[in-house]
Amino acid sequence: MSDADGIYEWETLIDALRPLGEAMRQRLPERLRADPQVRQESMRLLLAGLLRTTNDALAHDRAHPMFVPELNLIQNIFQPNADTIYKAALIGKGGTYRIRGSRGDVTMMVMAQLGPDTLRTGQHHPALDTGDFLTLPLDEDGLFDVIVSPERPAGHDGAWWALHPACEKLMLRIVGCRWGEEREPRFGIDRLDTPAAKGRPTLAKLAHRFGEIPLTTATCALAFPDRVEKMRGEGLVNVLKVVDFSQMSGLSRQSYYEGVYDLADDEALITEVSIPADVGYWSLILTNELYETTDWYNNQSSLNMAQAVVDADGVFRAVISARDPGVHNWLDTAGYPCGAVQGRWFDTDVRPTPTIRKVRLTEVAGALPADTCRVSPQERDAAIRARRIAAQMRTIW
Repeated sequence: MSDADGIYEWETLIDALRPLGEAMRQRLPERLRADPQVRQESMRLLLAGLLRTTNDALAHDRAHPMFVPELNLIQNIFQPNADTIYKAALIGKGGTYRIRGSRGDVTMMVMAQLGPDTLRTGQHHPALDTGDFLTLPLDEDGLFDVIVSPERPAGHDGAWWALHPACEKLMLRIVGCRWGEEREPRFGIDRLDTPAAKGRPTLAKLAHRFGEIPLTTATCALAFPDRVEKMRGEGLVNVLKVVDFSQMSGLSRQSYYEGVYDLADDEALITEVSIPADVGYWSLILTNELYETTDWYNNQSSLNMAQAVVDADGVFRAVISARDPGVHNWLDTAGYPCGAVQGRWFDTDVRPTPTIRKVRLTEVAGALPADTCRVSPQERDAAIRARRIAAQMRTIW
């Protein structure tokens, strides 16, 4: 910051970002710090964090909010779910907001009200409240229109959600299972208790936004690169257990299970779980050892309730391995010998934890039912190419 004129200089930003390289190296599990591949991948985490916070620096204005990408394939921080588009808007406490648009026909569209922003505080907090867009009425054009404010506006008889007095951020989760086929939501937000025109940002506002970049970059990038290692220390190697993310802005109706996979090239994990009869959404994803979600656009490293094949006995069986086992329900480790396995259930009273067992890759065929859905190398190639196109057809920016 230049004391004379209040400018946050470019050189100040670069100098503040410089220590994050060493901070990341110290955050890496000790056994991985000398691995040049992991070191380079950790720089990818830093760049993803920088990109995420730059969105806010350029776009955010609590008087004139806008939903910007929170997590995605490129901003691969905090381990995004492969099926979820995350968008967030920073807002001013106690304001009156209008959100209007088309919800499409995706599986889920929910908005969490959040208190002090984790990106800025480094502390995780539970959601203050949640609104489900599928519950909103639609007008003759098929659009929703909801006011979010501390009190229902006088004379307003349309849709209204109460704004929690501590809310500083709105986060949308848009979950789609049939990539490329569903109609994605289109929506916008407007603050009604501020002037319509935004005008030129002040020097102080610009300096403040730019000055936040080093801190928020660090929060994003340094949050979880050691999480897989911690699970290893808890004995969760090739083991699954229920985890609670409710204190980390997780959805109240969603539950998770998680563990570490650690596999040689000729080994595989087989997971089995009976699917609840009544469930809103479920999926299974992989991460690498830095807890980045494995590239789900270009690898079959995730499966959801629409993509997976459930066997005739109601059991979902999946094979996790580095090499293609020739079954439909394959999760590709994509060159990462170790990482996390994470599953989630949404909107169900039954939340089973799958069994998991390690076998030789050559034993997979005999360990699965005779009627398991199989795929040929040619079918797999076509499926991954179709997956890539379908994923790119989803909203990301």
